[in-house]
Amino acid sequence: MDANGMIDSATEIALIYGPKLIAAIVVWIVGSWIIKLLLSGLDKIMTKSKVDASLKPFLHSLTGMILKVMLGITVLGMLGIEMTSFVAILAAAGLAVGMALSGTLQNFAGGVMILLFKPFKVGDFIDAQGHAGTVREIQIFNTILKTGDNKTIILPNGGLSTGSMTNFSTEEKRRVDWTIGIAYGDDIDKARAVIKQMCDADTRILKDPEVVIVVSALADSSVNFTVRAWVQAPDYWGVFFDMNENVYKTFANEGLSIPFPQMDVHVHKQG
Repeated sequence: MDANGMIDSATEIALIYGPKLIAAIVVWIVGSWIIKLLLSGLDKIMTKSKVDASLKPFLHSLTGMILKVMLGITVLGMLGIEMTSFVAILAAAGLAVGMALSGTLQNFAGGVMILLFKPFKVGDFIDAQGHAGTVREIQIFNTILKTGDNKTIILPNGGLSTGSMTNFSTEEKRRVDWTIGIAYGDDIDKARAVIKQMCDADTRILKDPEVVIVVSALADSSVNFTVRAWVQAPDYWGVFFDMNENVYKTFANEGLSIPFPQMDVHVHKQG
């Protein structure tokens, strides 16, 4: 092919694809600008709607990714690229990846459900999947807990969103329960009065609902009281541990015995 032929071919290609290329570039620039405006509007809507802070970046990124993929497909179509085969290949690849990452996708869906329905939030103390701790971070795939002894626990969101879970921080008040035993032969009324006096002396124990002190069991080695008191949730463990110590000290001073398992052995002589 001579120079004139090459010039003619190049001119023909430029005339055919030049306008399409220019139009595609314009659509990409304008589309990118529109996407930026839409994402900015989405951020404002989420802020006004008080959407959880953990959910905002996820929704922003996901929406931006979907819009950019749609824009890219549109631009490729304008350039004359056959999209049917491309979309089919993309769908097949997506299916294969989805099957390979089924567990990851389940955790992803679980993270979305947790962020949307908020069964717990950062700072809550929860018990789930055999682990208990304070929620430090809610990620898309995992939730991070910190235990009382400063261990880090990573729980997959898939099981966390579908399994049972106890949230100890939902309510402002919690009930503290104790089982306190006295020896057979001790004065029950005196023991009840001493326990009531200790509860009244602790200002962290609420007056309403009233403290419950009842004889709950005549056990093998003790007469057991069940004591139930209500406290503010942050005071739960402090009250629980302090009462155990106070019972041990006070019962000794009041002449009340804290029994322990024992066995009486009787020896009979024959002959």
